[in-house]
This record gives sequence, structure tokens and C-alpha cells, in this order.
Amino acid sequence: MKHKLILIGCGGMAKQHASRFEALFDRVDITAVVDLDISKAQAVSDLLPNHPPVFTDYKEALPFGDLVLQVLPHQLHAEVTIDCLNAGKHVLAEKPLANTREECLAMIEAAKRNNRILMVAYCMRFHPILREMRRLIKEKVYGECFQLSIWTEQLTISEDKPWVHDRKTLGGGQLFSHGCHYIDLILWMMGKPISGTHVSTNLGTPWMDREGTSNVTLSFPNGALAYHFGTWGARGTRMGYSFHAHCEKAMLDFKLFENKLYLRTNTDEHIPDMPEGQNETVLIDMTGSPAKPTVEEMRHFLDCVENGTAPETSPEESLEGLEIIWKLYEAEEKGCIARF
Repeated sequence: MKHKLILIGCGGMAKQHASRFEALFDRVDITAVVDLDISKAQAVSDLLPNHPPVFTDYKEALPFGDLVLQVLPHQLHAEVTIDCLNAGKHVLAEKPLANTREECLAMIEAAKRNNRILMVAYCMRFHPILREMRRLIKEKVYGECFQLSIWTEQLTISEDKPWVHDRKTLGGGQLFSHGCHYIDLILWMMGKPISGTHVSTNLGTPWMDREGTSNVTLSFPNGALAYHFGTWGARGTRMGYSFHAHCEKAMLDFKLFENKLYLRTNTDEHIPDMPEGQNETVLIDMTGSPAKPTVEEMRHFLDCVENGTAPETSPEESLEGLEIIWKLYEAEEKGCIARF
């Protein structure tokens, strides 16, 4: 069976999503493209080989397919997704699931009531190197992981997207909009935390109503820790997108822009004023064949639809990650530690 997919929302992310389909045209066709700005919809349609029809009203496009890829501003996620589910469509919805707990629960309920798949587009979970990194941590190949750290440094001004600046439409700040990816990864790799802190600022990102720079620390029942630093104000970067897992026997070091996973071992015991040597081994090198996690994400969505199986990035797990962020925000405002 070849599926027919409706693409709703044609901003920058939609153009990136459109590029994922080339490897999957044996399984899915894009049969309708939707955006309030008809020129944006047409621009995306022109990228596709079959040049599907374009619409400004998503409800008019719903008869054209059985699947929906929803790529909209956060404040529109709930209403549009629920309408699509009620129309009998399976939905792959952009992250974060929605801006409030009540909206998330309504989306989950609509998927169950209509017996449809609702999957959240946390594409980073489908990166092959991150999947291997998680396996190494879960199986304790290098001993217990006692510190997982993630850095994401980018410049995101989005002058043409005022909804990104406003906490009411974005749902929060940088942590909620982008950091939700990495809170999700931390929970996926480390389990559920018991406490945490959030310290943030919009200094350096004055266009942001809420934080543009965020520091999160989390603690886990076994004593392990996790850290996420994210900024939308980077005018330069050394870390870029980096993932470090300090384990009892070694450190795993994934450089996203290099597409390499390093194993770092045999660090000398620290002696003041002396250089510290270490061994470096490349465990995975994908520089010649860069990973395409959005392709694997879409492949998984199609598998779930065809097999009737629950997606790895389920709305229930997505809500758990957002609950962490909301409690971190609340604790920050109160000046205390968040308890989960």
C-alpha cells in the first residue's frame, strides 16, 4: 500500500521535511500541501516531483490523504492535530506536542478515540549515532554513566516569525521550543529524574520574551546527573552540538557536525601543572554518509501506521518531557529546586 500524505505548514521546517521523502517515494506520495501563505505552499509543492495541489485551508485538503505531517507554529498544534485525527488521519506532529498540558491530553484522547497513530517529531532519537550511544549507556558497556551533558549553540533570531519571540505563542522560551528535543533525549537515555534546576536569561537575545539561553541540571535516583546548555544567541561556537557521556571506564563524545562518535579513555590522574594524556578512538564515523534522522523518523511513522504499533516518540512520553520543563520553569520562578 502506498500512503497519501498531506503536508500542513510550509515554513522553514517544512522545506526540510520535504527533502526527507525522496528515499521513501516507494511508500508515500505527498498529495496536498497547505499554508496560509499560498506562495509558501506553492514553493514546497514545486520541490516535489508530482507537484501536489496547494491549499490555504487545511480542512479542504483532508480528503486528499490518509496521513498528515503537521509542521505549524506551536500555538496551532492542538487544534489542527485534533481536527486531523477526528477526520481519521494518522498524524506526525512537530514538537513540542502542544503549549499546555490540557491541549496535550486532548490530542492524546483524540488519537485514542479515533484509533489513529499520533507521533511526535523528535527526530534526534532516530540519529543512528545517538541510538548507538544510548545502547552503550543502557547496556553499561563502559560502566555506569554518571554524567550526560548536551550543548546546543545556535543563533536564532527569526525576524520573519514573531510568534517565536512571544512566550504565549511559543509556549515558553528556547528551552521549551528547542530544548525539548534534548530533555527528551536525556530522559530516553537516562530515565526519569527526581529533581532539577533551571537558570536562564534573555541577555544576548533581547528579541526573546522569555529565555534565549538556558541551563538545566537534572539528578536521577541512582545518583547520576545530566546537564543541558542551549542558546539562541551564539555569535560563535566551539561546542556546536555536542553530547558527552562520562562513564566509569570511558567517555563517549558525539560531535553532531562531525558525524563522529569518539571513545576517550585512559585520562591520567590530574596532577597540577602537568598535561593530561588520553587515548582517542573513533567508534563511528559517518562523515562519508551523513545521517538523515528525519528520513528514519518518517520510515518509523509509516511502519507504525502499517503495523498498528505505538511510535517510539509517543505523545505520552512527549508529555512527560514537557511536564519536566514546566516544573523547571515553575521552580525557577520560585527560586527553588524542582521535584519530579
